[in-house]
Amino acid sequence: MTTSARAVRFDRYGDRDVLYVAEVPVPEPAPGEVLVAVRAAGINPGEAAIRKGLMRESFPGTLPSGQGSDLAGVVAALGEGVTGFQVGDEVLGYSWQRSSQATHVVVPATQLVPKPPALSWEQAGSLYVVGATAYAAVRAIDPKPGETVAVSAAAGGVGTLVVQLLVLRGARVLGIASPANDAWLTEHDVTPVHYGDGLAERLKEAGPVDAFIDLFGPEYVELAVALGVPADRIDTIISFEKAAEVGAKAEGSMAASTPEVLTEMADLVASGKVELPIAATYPLDRVADAFAELEQRHTRGKIVLLP
Repeated sequence: MTTSARAVRFDRYGDRDVLYVAEVPVPEPAPGEVLVAVRAAGINPGEAAIRKGLMRESFPGTLPSGQGSDLAGVVAALGEGVTGFQVGDEVLGYSWQRSSQATHVVVPATQLVPKPPALSWEQAGSLYVVGATAYAAVRAIDPKPGETVAVSAAAGGVGTLVVQLLVLRGARVLGIASPANDAWLTEHDVTPVHYGDGLAERLKEAGPVDAFIDLFGPEYVELAVALGVPADRIDTIISFEKAAEVGAKAEGSMAASTPEVLTEMADLVASGKVELPIAATYPLDRVADAFAELEQRHTRGKIVLLP
């Protein structure tokens, strides 16, 4: 087996130019861990915020730092005591050590699940963060059949899954997005509502709104309150201070980071009941370009690195 790996690194906080790919030793799995040869690793907005140093108080780390949570690949080695996996198994899962954007990564066996054969590498390698976040947000507002739920950033990486999970629960979904996403939202039984001036009036006309999921920023939590949505029916995955201020929920990926949830989400995508759009793929060496596209904040679906 190869002894050399390649991994995304940054030595200081900053813009995308701080990112580089380093030659590193292949990590060895400790007891309870699995070494995975990575085939795909998704990228997420939170990683850009961490790299810029915007989250160093809530998510402290050490430099040089790796990057990435999402991963899918092939089991290359097993640490002592690992059962349930064999070398050669195809898996997907997540790292909490900012390490998945690499050719090889070690993770606890409890953070991996089998990859369904029908799931592409790109989908499997980008499912964890958006899948767990979407699952937690929908569960937090507990939609009932026939209720109307508004979703901000409805065509983004998390939003595309949120709106589909809501439809599966029988909710009527108002997807707040740009006009460019009208066709995709309509095809997935979501009513498009354009963001920008006059949004509150457009939502009132389409409402009344029973629950609200914010995937973008505090102004949407304020909007939900102004629309009369009860605080316990508002969930935000990003606006934590505003949520605390108004009494809204702030449940995201950490609330649903379990093998059971990941397996359920993988099966939904593999079966075709939920679509996980792949917006673009990049080789590991072009990680900065991948984040340049992501940070435009107009991507429908996921951007994925293919080590």
